[in-house]
Amino acid sequence: MLIALNKPWGVLCQFTDPQGRPTLADFVVQKDVYAAGRLDRDSEGLLLLTDDGALAHRLTDPRHKQAKTYLAQVEGCIGEAALQALRRGVTLNDGPTLPAEASVVGEPEWLWPRDPPVRFRKAIPTSWLSLTLHEGRNRQVRRMTAAVGFPTLRLIRVRIGEHRLDGLAPGETRSLA
Repeated sequence: MLIALNKPWGVLCQFTDPQGRPTLADFVVQKDVYAAGRLDRDSEGLLLLTDDGALAHRLTDPRHKQAKTYLAQVEGCIGEAALQALRRGVTLNDGPTLPAEASVVGEPEWLWPRDPPVRFRKAIPTSWLSLTLHEGRNRQVRRMTAAVGFPTLRLIRVRIGEHRLDGLAPGETRSLA
């Protein structure tokens, strides 16, 4: 079994929380599945869940280098120099990253409002990026954009390998296999 979930902002990538915060159990009715990978509580978008350990391994093990594509809203107007740095790979406190595919994109037309909204500052514009990574370190996109001088304000994963978010509203699931 393989399930796609559009994980809403503020939801933990686990099924229980002693502090009572929202978890996957609030959205996933299927039993005996677990997340193949993670998204931070303050990130949104595609999360795959499965009951197949071998499939989870193929989706998450860094040796398989599954492409993961994110849309990131960053603070400021990002320029070509920062994009080139992301494309070459940047050095983080845990070492250099692999090169990323990075490009400026427009704000997606299909984008749902976030609750709470992203902070708005009249004097500071924002940019949207499409970033595709082939590794998956903790908070990697956020750390990479900060390393090139553009902190991430909103982060949405839209693709893992061949699987896409396509049309799932926040909190909705879709059976993929």
